[in-house]
Amino acid sequence: MIQTTLHNIITVLDAKCSRTVSAEAQIRGVSIDSRAMVPGQAFIAVKGDRFDGHDFAAAVAQQGAACLIVERDIAMPSDNNVPVLKVRNTLEALTHLARWYRSQLSAHVIAVTGSAGKTTVRSILHHVLSRSSRCHQAVKSYNNHIGVPLTILDAPDDCEILLMELGTNHPGEIEPLARIANPDTACITLIGPAHLEGFGSIENILIEKASIATGLKPGGTLYINGDQPMLVAYAASLGVRVITFGTTDKCDVIGTSLRTDGLTGSLIVEGRRIDVPLPGKANLMNVLTVWSICRDLKVGLSDFIDAIASLPPVPMRLTAETVGQITLLNDCYNANPASMANALDTLSQLERQTNRRAVFVAGSMGELGPTAPQLHRMVGRQAAEANVACLLACGPFASDIVVGAKEAGFDGLSHLFKNTAELCDTLHSFVRPADIVLVKGSRAAGLEAAVEVLRKTKARQRELPDNK
Repeated sequence: MIQTTLHNIITVLDAKCSRTVSAEAQIRGVSIDSRAMVPGQAFIAVKGDRFDGHDFAAAVAQQGAACLIVERDIAMPSDNNVPVLKVRNTLEALTHLARWYRSQLSAHVIAVTGSAGKTTVRSILHHVLSRSSRCHQAVKSYNNHIGVPLTILDAPDDCEILLMELGTNHPGEIEPLARIANPDTACITLIGPAHLEGFGSIENILIEKASIATGLKPGGTLYINGDQPMLVAYAASLGVRVITFGTTDKCDVIGTSLRTDGLTGSLIVEGRRIDVPLPGKANLMNVLTVWSICRDLKVGLSDFIDAIASLPPVPMRLTAETVGQITLLNDCYNANPASMANALDTLSQLERQTNRRAVFVAGSMGELGPTAPQLHRMVGRQAAEANVACLLACGPFASDIVVGAKEAGFDGLSHLFKNTAELCDTLHSFVRPADIVLVKGSRAAGLEAAVEVLRKTKARQRELPDNK
């Protein structure tokens, strides 16, 4: 984590300090959360949607903060001796400090963006690269204007590889994040219909994601999905080195024979088979994405194959677990049309292999704008094609999912719920022993609550009439 003198902080931020500080005075780390602050850290009083850090600054001073960084005057106890640094804007101060610390790091920085797969690709990169290098990665999905600076500031000064993801739901967000991260390596996993409400079109999503290239270090490399012609054509105009990965002959790094087998899969790269202990074709592409980057970082293919063999699941991203006799596919972190299709394909494969009943607990997909009803009906059609026997849909577009399923010939059991709370009240009554249950929806749906219900109520499962 950042460790420097208070004098240096004052200079970097062009701050006004409440009192004279010694040349030896130091800060060790940065916090914006009064609940998580530890002694010796600098506390930056950032204003958020629900809380204003200035309201907690006086209390933080009593907890051992090395200094307080504020943008307005705050009431402090008369005996306070914690230096107060005043700046024009605390959020800007967080950004400036991160950019300065980034300039001090010798680490190779890898930044990942895309419409899906960011967290999984970042996690796989960490799993592979940490076997031979000191790696630091984002906490959870810290991928916005606050999370990216905090990820940088939390990086040890001796880390060799710094991994982060850059997210967006409106135009103009990726470029400033990329300039803060200043990556040596940037990656666009894929372009798809996510956050259409904020962008309006796939073309605008493409332009936004590709702006990650503006932050690349001179001589840096942009890795992109070569199976998307629109992305390949646009990337050629960016004036940076581009490496493509994909399944077509035109790609620089090619994966062939992509096969999924229920909860696992495999692909062929450079004549070698890579066994992937994760479900879904999307995870095979994620592994191929990671290989394209690791290959240029001098990771040997044999070492890569060994690392992938022990790959752990990424929580709430199509994670399989056994709950009693149920196979639960927990994919409730987020959802868009592409990830819905991937999850349903996995559910369908398991249903065919095991001849067990498939249950789809479907939450709405968020931020799709005027296309939302149409795209939710498409999910319903895919559920019918996946041979789902029981469809439980909740949220504002639940009816569109069910309508789409019935249009595609679905004749199983379906039920609509206004929200996740209503779903959780009766979910256990729809699930039988030995079912395969896919739980998937956007972050706003909060379907992890449904997952917890299934975990806690497996003993109350009861038989229902066959609806297949």
